[in-house]
Amino acid sequence: MNIVHAKNPLPQEISRRGFLKGGGALVVTFTIGSALPLKSTAVAVVPSTLDKAKSLSINDVEGFLSIDEQGVVTVFSGKVDLGTGVRTALMQIVADELDTSMDRIKMIQGDTLLTPDQGPTFGSLSIQVGGMQIRQAAATARAALRAQGAQKLGVPLDAVKTADGSVLSSGRSLSYGELVGNAPLTMKVDAKAALKDPASYKIVGKSVRRVDIAAKVTGEFTFMHDLRVPGMLHARVIRPAGIKSDLLSYDDSKAKKVNGFVQTVRKGNFLAVVAKSEWAAIKASRLVNAKWSEWKGLPERAKIYEHMRRTQIVSDENLQKAGDASAGLKGASKVMSADYQFAVHTHGSIGPSCSVADYKDGKVTVWSASQMTHNLQKQIAHMLELKNDDVHCIYVDGSGCYGRNGHEDASGDAALISREIGKPVRVQWMRHDEHGWDPKGVPTSVALKAGMDAQGQLVAWSAETWLPIRPKDSFVPLLAAQIAGLPSELDYPGSIQQGLAIPYNVPNVEITSHWIESTPLRASWIRTPGRMQNNFAGESFFDELAHAAGVDPFEARLKYLQDPRGLDLLQRLKAAVNWVPSTPRSKIQEDVARGRGVAYIRYDLARTYVGAVADIEVNVKTGEIKVIKFTVAQDCGQIINPDGVTSQIDGNVIQTISRTLIEDLKWDASNVTSLDWNSYPILRMPAVPKIDYVLIDRPNEKPWGAGEPSAAVIPAAIGNAVFDATGARLREVPFTAERVLAAIKAATQNNSQTA
Repeated sequence: MNIVHAKNPLPQEISRRGFLKGGGALVVTFTIGSALPLKSTAVAVVPSTLDKAKSLSINDVEGFLSIDEQGVVTVFSGKVDLGTGVRTALMQIVADELDTSMDRIKMIQGDTLLTPDQGPTFGSLSIQVGGMQIRQAAATARAALRAQGAQKLGVPLDAVKTADGSVLSSGRSLSYGELVGNAPLTMKVDAKAALKDPASYKIVGKSVRRVDIAAKVTGEFTFMHDLRVPGMLHARVIRPAGIKSDLLSYDDSKAKKVNGFVQTVRKGNFLAVVAKSEWAAIKASRLVNAKWSEWKGLPERAKIYEHMRRTQIVSDENLQKAGDASAGLKGASKVMSADYQFAVHTHGSIGPSCSVADYKDGKVTVWSASQMTHNLQKQIAHMLELKNDDVHCIYVDGSGCYGRNGHEDASGDAALISREIGKPVRVQWMRHDEHGWDPKGVPTSVALKAGMDAQGQLVAWSAETWLPIRPKDSFVPLLAAQIAGLPSELDYPGSIQQGLAIPYNVPNVEITSHWIESTPLRASWIRTPGRMQNNFAGESFFDELAHAAGVDPFEARLKYLQDPRGLDLLQRLKAAVNWVPSTPRSKIQEDVARGRGVAYIRYDLARTYVGAVADIEVNVKTGEIKVIKFTVAQDCGQIINPDGVTSQIDGNVIQTISRTLIEDLKWDASNVTSLDWNSYPILRMPAVPKIDYVLIDRPNEKPWGAGEPSAAVIPAAIGNAVFDATGARLREVPFTAERVLAAIKAATQNNSQTA
């Protein structure tokens, strides 16, 4: 079949062998000049060295790398760029480790026929895990090239070096292209292959312009939504009236009169209209008269946290334990407790999800912006009862992915419809699909207790939360499979318990997750899953305890923290913001109160360190919070691209302010009702604060992730700043005006009673 780019038709005949020999991976590649515009092409030419099925193993160098006769290095990455700049950072890693230039590097990402399965692109693990696997493969390849070069040049190994894509010795050189000569890099990744001294890096650690931005600005970039294939039809799915409603009947007689209508597809409760154009599919879908059973199974929104706590507990897991928390609480001079809640959020991807699928002769090709194409391959194979090898998933950049949103579900829709009609199908979700039917963040409720001795020292800490059971694999069930009654996983997203364990030295700690059997809405990861919600609770409560003990909250963190890198980060942050201890206002003298708050995290207690200070204003008459400035300190080890890291911090701050102040999913007994930007508003550009950074680069340390961690400190920093400004403690996200005013009123009354 032919693949055609929507703007610039570029037909490319593909069969499996031809695909590997001539190229056919629909990905974005770039040519980089020092100050020249960057342009993308729709088709990356796969090197002719791939004249047979290549290895997909993470243990083989050819799983990650190939070099053609011209010395062009193709990098095969199972991790994909979701808009985070990972593509650029991986190119920097390979260029430095392989001693070549970035303009000789091409990237192929997330193609299940060509790239290794490095796990889903989530958890800020793309560089930490995926990048380091590729770096080690590049180091192995460089060592092999040196050895081969020394042999061909007839000199000892220590007489050759690598530079600029060549092996050099005494004025003589052999390019990598000459050395490889179309041969695949058939060698095992050597875990002991020496990495280059970080001091010798020329590109890693430098701010390099992202290779995708210019083409995105000019409109030349190939997004998933631009993809077209010959003979492709368009489909719109008609969603059930309630989440679990049954389709009783449908009448498509009016839809058939739409010019371009092709057919209606029904599979169980799955109903879709197929047409020759997208607009025809939209019009036809609106004319189908579908009758659904009534379903009213969602819990009352105002009682969602109560519902979670009442749901059947499958098991309990101890997440952190030290000493005896129960005894510590009993013996404490003062015990404090608080409940913190974090609302259900949708992903709010600004561009709705899209996918194209082509089912033919018992095999299916799926083009998707999925963050986990290798998992998607398994899920579609499971749904359609195919072998994994009969499903080919190809990553194409989408319009945003903040965790597992609707990309995989649109792919499931397209694959199912294509199988039913035997033709390639494009499914473009609409806003009501994206907001209404993508999987949601889990409602989070955390109950905390802490005890202090007579001197105000923390002696005990207890926390518990109620979360849906963790999966065996990183799957969220495909919507199409569930609605159509086809084979589907029944798991929920993992890692949502992370961030509840505390980084502070408290002698008696017990933190428990109650794993419950279900959650009302289909659950998923959203950026910084679990860590944001749980750290909001922990860091806010720690702030409460510091103030109750009469200790400045910044000093309290320094006092109870023993990690040298964490202490270093907080000291640098303190100096950067010129932190001065203040006393929360017991009486508000002005309409606009100003305050600042601090929050800290060591991600999963094992990697990236982040501290943040929020400077805010609170209008005590209206309850409006305005974030004026955020200062973020981050230590993610070796920094690959400082510009990429600051961009990630920007994105985290902006999106998380939106989630903290505004975002709150609404539903009735049957379905989600937040179906547009009016019912689910997000932060607007005029509300974006000034953002400052304290980046701590540690070139000799392993690099950790930067895509998620800084989001985890935002809600607590804002809440703590509100307390500093008003004396009012906010314990539920979002911080709506009504909640702010109620908290201020409660704080004022409490102060009056204790005066």
